[in-house]
Amino acid sequence: MNRNAVATVILATLLIVSLVGAAGVGASTTAESAKTTTSNESYAGTYLAFEASGNAVTDYTVDGETLFSSVAVDSQSEVDGGADASIDLGAVVDISGAGLSITAQSQTTTQIDADSGASLSAHDTERGHLVVSAGDESQVVEAKLDGNAQASAEGDNRVVVESDTRNGVFLVVGDGDVTVNEQGDVVASLERESTLVFRSYAEGERDDQAKEDEQRIADGSAAAEVYVDVRDGETVADTVSYGEETAVEARQESEQHIEVVVDRAISEGAIVITTVEEEAVGTLENLEVRVDGEAAVEASSQSELESAIGGEESAYMVSQHAESETKATVYVAFNHFSERTASIGAGDDGGADSTDDGLPGFGALAALLALGAGVGVRLRQ
Repeated sequence: MNRNAVATVILATLLIVSLVGAAGVGASTTAESAKTTTSNESYAGTYLAFEASGNAVTDYTVDGETLFSSVAVDSQSEVDGGADASIDLGAVVDISGAGLSITAQSQTTTQIDADSGASLSAHDTERGHLVVSAGDESQVVEAKLDGNAQASAEGDNRVVVESDTRNGVFLVVGDGDVTVNEQGDVVASLERESTLVFRSYAEGERDDQAKEDEQRIADGSAAAEVYVDVRDGETVADTVSYGEETAVEARQESEQHIEVVVDRAISEGAIVITTVEEEAVGTLENLEVRVDGEAAVEASSQSELESAIGGEESAYMVSQHAESETKATVYVAFNHFSERTASIGAGDDGGADSTDDGLPGFGALAALLALGAGVGVRLRQ
């Protein structure tokens, strides 16, 4: 039995136990099953490794480089003692952090909820995304750097972290601030419904295009990212949403097509950044995008791409990766929402071999995770 099948069986068992509401031995079995899926609160994936215990995410490592010794989050009222004055972020050090619970885990994403009302999601992608969402209450986040890493402010609401072989950036989406405190660590304040995003890069990868992507994420014009690659012969997708009003799902539409479904509560259009590996879509030479079944316009410039937001037609642009000939980033500018579907793949109709099966982390497995999300692993009462 392969790893995905084992995970599905474990999650199905967890779901059945939770639904029947068994007590005594049944409740103990549920807890043990949940612990099995999280490997004793540790995660080690293709790109990402970390531990989640007590009140912090610790030893956050991307592609073998440990960037943070710990990441903790707590409500602003707990950190500042309920004071009405604006918090002095530079003086915020060693916050206790709220208790954490791992509430869901797929092949690529770990969802962690905090007792303060915040939520964290860690993504096993080449960017090693960590996303902290404030929820309904203002939050404070502190990321203590590993001994080899250094942080520095770069413009408004952006902090760059540099280590031996990787660097990364913290961005605030919505209302809030991020800076470097007096101990040299990263601290952020988030107003309700705002988000702190961390994304990392290998040496030399943070080029002008990456910085432009960061700006789009920070100003809200990029609503989400999708990563699709092939691992051990299997197509795997991960989705990263940058707002609580946006839900994204990726599916295998056919052998050479990926389908991205975006459901957004607000009508304003936005860009979804999708990075695809050639093996997942057959070829990068002739990529096309269809939105809701209709061919999208291929933009000839970044300004033309952005002008599609709120325009008459959706548009797309393909950017080849300088560091890898087998990967490309497809920018899809949806002109409006609520629910829209983009099909990305080789330039044909793509419909003959369509399938309802989702990529790993979605479909039936995602349904089990969604229904069983309440049966989380409590890391601190």
